[in-house]
Amino acid sequence: MKKTISLWLLASVFLACDKDSNTRNVNPYLPEYSFSVSINTSLPQYSGLNSPINPVPVDIEGAGVSGLIVMKVSDTDYRAWEAACPNQYPTACSKMSIKNATTAQCSCENFEYNLLTGVGGGGYTMRPYRYEIQGSVVRIYN
Repeated sequence: MKKTISLWLLASVFLACDKDSNTRNVNPYLPEYSFSVSINTSLPQYSGLNSPINPVPVDIEGAGVSGLIVMKVSDTDYRAWEAACPNQYPTACSKMSIKNATTAQCSCENFEYNLLTGVGGGGYTMRPYRYEIQGSVVRIYN
């Protein structure tokens, strides 16, 4: 009897978990645009991505809502974030700037966000994007 109750409790815990309810990625302020961009780290404007913890702004047309902030963490790990402030609709001042090696800042509201975790001021975290490493090219996509 105890085993049956334990199994029912365990099953209900797993069924209650919904990976799609993650508010980290669902943001009413930022539209969802499909994109894929390739960044060649051999080019001078992206050479900062050859060193760990050195965030680089990526302003390729069509990349995200307001561009990207990309940072190499290790040889096999990158962070790619939406450059638009996550807690307001896109405007002229809603693009984040890189404050230092691990922090981005929204110029409108001065909220700061950690570039390793995406966590910061306001109700929403930075929007993360996927990446794929292909030699000296990093592909960022959603």
